Amino acid sequence: MKEWIFQRLYLFYSSVLLLYLINYFLENPTLNYTIGLLAIPMMGVSFLWASRLFKILCSVFIISGLVMYISVGLPIHEIPLFLTSNMSMLAFLTVLPWINGVVHVGHYDRHINGLMKKEVDNLGSLYVRSTLTTYVLMTFLNLSAINLSQSVLIENMKKTQKAVRDALISKTTIRAFALALIWSPMEIIVAITVDATGISYLVYLPWLLLISAIALGIDLFLGRQQYKKIPYTDETGDESGLPFRGVIQQILKLFFALILFLTTILVVSNLFELNFILTVTLVILPFSIIWSLLIKKWTEFRVLGYRLWKEQTNRMQNFTLLFISLAFFANSLNATPILGLVQQPFLAFDDKPFIILFLIFATYFVLATIGVHPIGTIGILLEVLTPLFAIINPVSIGIVLIVAALATSSSATYGITITMTSMNTNQNPYRITLRNLSFTFLLGFIGIGIGLLIL
Repeated sequence: MKEWIFQRLYLFYSSVLLLYLINYFLENPTLNYTIGLLAIPMMGVSFLWASRLFKILCSVFIISGLVMYISVGLPIHEIPLFLTSNMSMLAFLTVLPWINGVVHVGHYDRHINGLMKKEVDNLGSLYVRSTLTTYVLMTFLNLSAINLSQSVLIENMKKTQKAVRDALISKTTIRAFALALIWSPMEIIVAITVDATGISYLVYLPWLLLISAIALGIDLFLGRQQYKKIPYTDETGDESGLPFRGVIQQILKLFFALILFLTTILVVSNLFELNFILTVTLVILPFSIIWSLLIKKWTEFRVLGYRLWKEQTNRMQNFTLLFISLAFFANSLNATPILGLVQQPFLAFDDKPFIILFLIFATYFVLATIGVHPIGTIGILLEVLTPLFAIINPVSIGIVLIVAALATSSSATYGITITMTSMNTNQNPYRITLRNLSFTFLLGFIGIGIGLLIL
């Protein structure tokens, strides 16, 4: 019976998330409450198959959230309304397999594989190649690029010692994610900051690109030095069957398709005034279908895409448990007076820009360690910082708001990138966090330095 239920979890998960997407446009309070009620059995069934670590995390978030919820005297019947704020993330994760499917049937993953490992004879070179490849793909594919890059690296490094393999994968893919998205107009933190400060994105862009380039250069140099003495032998063979120049040509074709994907997202987002995550969620499936038709791979895509979607949705227990319990914790935290304590340090140092910028980074880092999403943190910070825009250059504040958010994502134990990496590589998320702490501080302090430079 338990196995029968497990094989059909995708139907339950997808039905609830589809209701959420429909209600995003309807904004029906009754349906919203119903979705919150359904989130409770979603957690219940997910708990049965979730890993021990995520069961513990869920329990901590729920118990802590209940303590805060009850402490402010909120009515019990409103609890379901506190469970739905991360549903968009779950919906996004549910549709990711479709674009991965079209990339696979178009053999783009093989070309990515070839680009990473061609003419590589040591892990130092592989570190550089995999970071750069993931960096470029991340600009177009966002989170799905992590899955693609990690799957390629896992396959290519089968013969490498697990500890070494896990360390390299944890560093290259997660760091590339942060570095690529700090300047992406499609990153929601960037969009929120631009809107809140009233400063044009084009003003931010050159500074964010500079920060990204500096941090990328330092990380590639250090990574190459660390791993260059470890030999690498390609045991998998060249699946692409193409010379290096041919691989580059195929990757350029992929980039062209992904530029169209980004253009579609921009058009849909601006036309219907939707946020990034929701727009990508709605665009991925129709875009993937059209893409498969254009490359004449519809039949293969339909079969593979459905299988990947079904299998990966059935394995969303950890994600489901984490994001629903985290939503309850974060919303309960927002309802308490605790947040008022955050304001005091900022107001006390309004004449000391360095301390203000450092406190922004510190706030992201501390709240990320207890599971608060950067979007929740930036909402708190903007309430505190808006009055300071008249005193401190808002561009400086905006740069640190963006860079600090993405910097902490590389070491946020409960963040989606570390969670995905933990599941893909079967390693403890806390170990991934420790490996990336130095990078978090490097990127964060580079952002603070540039912020001070343009005061």
